[in-house]
This record gives sequence, C-alpha cells and structure tokens, in this order.
Amino acid sequence: MPYDPSAFPPFAVTVDLVVLTVRRHSLCALVVRRGEPPFQGRWALPGGFVRADEDLAGAAARELVEETGLHALDPSAPAPAGGAHLEQLATYGDPDRDPRMRVVSVAHLALSPDLPAPRAGGDAQGARWAPVEDLLGQEGALAREDEQPALLAFDHARILADGVERARSKIEYSSLATAFCPQEFTVGELRRVYEAVWGVALDPRNFHRKVTGTPGFLVPTGGTTTRQGGRPAQLFRAGGATLLNPPMLRPEV
Repeated sequence: MPYDPSAFPPFAVTVDLVVLTVRRHSLCALVVRRGEPPFQGRWALPGGFVRADEDLAGAAARELVEETGLHALDPSAPAPAGGAHLEQLATYGDPDRDPRMRVVSVAHLALSPDLPAPRAGGDAQGARWAPVEDLLGQEGALAREDEQPALLAFDHARILADGVERARSKIEYSSLATAFCPQEFTVGELRRVYEAVWGVALDPRNFHRKVTGTPGFLVPTGGTTTRQGGRPAQLFRAGGATLLNPPMLRPEV
C-alpha cells in the first residue's frame, strides 16, 4: 500500500522529567507550576516539546535548565561527579493524554544528591521540591500551602509513580543508591537514602553488614567524618560494581 500522509494526523513528541533527590530524609520530586493552558496553575513534572533539531536526551537537559534553572544533566558522564544519573523511563502515548493534540511523551528519570532549590523559568510560574508521598497521595503539603488541588497535570501522576517505582526497584539490585550520595559518604548516609526511597526504617547493624559485605559495592576512602555528629564515621565511595550480588531486597511492608 502506498504511503498516504493524510492517513496519519500530525502529532508531537515531548520529554517529561522525573527528577528525584533526597531532602531532609525524604524522597522528593521536582515539580513546576504551569504558566499556560492547558492545566494552567496546576503542578506538573518539568518537560516540554522536542525541537526538530535535537535528540531526546538534549531536549530533556534543555527543558530542565529552562524551567527550573538547575544545571544541565550529562547522560554520558558518571554519576554523581558528572551531575545526575539520567536514563529513559518509559514512553506514554494515550491518545487523550494531552487536550491540545496527539502527544507522545518520552519520560526520563534523573537522580542526584541533595539538589539546590530550583527557580522557575520559561513558561513555568513556580518550581519546587515536594515529597513524593504528597504528590502521589494527591493531598498534603502542596494542597495545604497553595489552597489548590495537588492533582498533577496530564498523566504526570502515573509517570511519577512509574519513576519512583523504578528507583525503588533498581536500588535493590544495582548500585544506583549511591547516585543520591555525595562522592564520599558514610554507611549511615547511604542507609538514609534507602530509607527515604523505600519509605521504611532499616536496622543499622544489618544494613552495615550487608553493604560492606557486598563485593564491589563500597570502597573505603581511608577518611572519616563527624558531619552527622557523634563519633567519627568511616567514609566510603561507590565501588565498581553495577549489579549487587546478593541484592539489597526491599523489606515487606
């Protein structure tokens, strides 16, 4: 059958970003307040349309800078030294997900240590970090402080939930949890990352035994720190292992 352009209505491609960090021992996501219709005034994940002359990774990095002022992410650099861990999450193409036209979104997941307070830019009226439990629960801090529904625009609640679950599952069997830590960190700081992402309390002794006994997971730096208070704690850096054997299995809640 010959190609008939009229049989294929025009559509657009966007990128949406699930940017996660740990702030005040809570897993937080970056959200922006939409400054234009549709869903004007509602909170949404940062993102936007892919330009004709850019690839998906380039569009994701550009949108992050334009809408929030956060430093561009380099997907080819190692985390955390090169910025944030960045990976494609999933593609969302429901015909009715955007009231303007047919829009397919390629979502990206970004993880990084305690990121700075964002600033709004581009077509965003505001930008902030919000605990994922408030966003996914559709109630709590955002609704109380803004006196507006906390319901995220478009299908962004689904995208956020998928991104959070990806992060929760990947830190079970990979060294991805170290992407939330500075270059040198203590076992206690790493444990608090797991606790924030999983939303559970972990036994400190068992956790220390597991992470230090997993080959290639952590490497001692030879230094210590008292930044958490109390006695000096040993500092580690991420080892060369990308897959953990045995894995760090999530406790059943």
